[in-house]
Amino acid sequence: MTLSEIVGAEHIVPELKASDRWAAIDELVDKLVSSGAVDASHCDSIIDAVKKREKSMSTGIGFGIGIPHAATDSINSVVGALGRSRVGIDFEALDNQPVNLVVLFLVPQGQFQKHLNTLANIAKLLHNREFRESIENAPDAEAIQRIIGKPAE
Repeated sequence: MTLSEIVGAEHIVPELKASDRWAAIDELVDKLVSSGAVDASHCDSIIDAVKKREKSMSTGIGFGIGIPHAATDSINSVVGALGRSRVGIDFEALDNQPVNLVVLFLVPQGQFQKHLNTLANIAKLLHNREFRESIENAPDAEAIQRIIGKPAE
């Protein structure tokens, strides 16, 4: 799955309020709930699954990117949310730098290959400096959605 396939404009938070990775996860899961992508009754179990994964090793992969993710039986298809922080979030990233772009995604339990492929596709896309900068400079969620929806060059 690609970023544009799992993150719609209604799943984008152009100004994250979070100052740490735990609050960022809460904020992005809340966005998935408020947009109807995730049932509110599953919110706590989803947050627990993502935070459990995050506690095993930070998904702050460097270059200002965080990709918290988890497999859960609370969903039927891959879903994601993207948040942007202009001030940066302490994500305990591998390069010890603050994170400006957070992509949270969820995969149905038992779809390990889809989980790995989705993670690899998102990481590869976000490692492109020009792509990251275009998202960081976009004025709003709709503009971010247009950027992530463009075919890769």
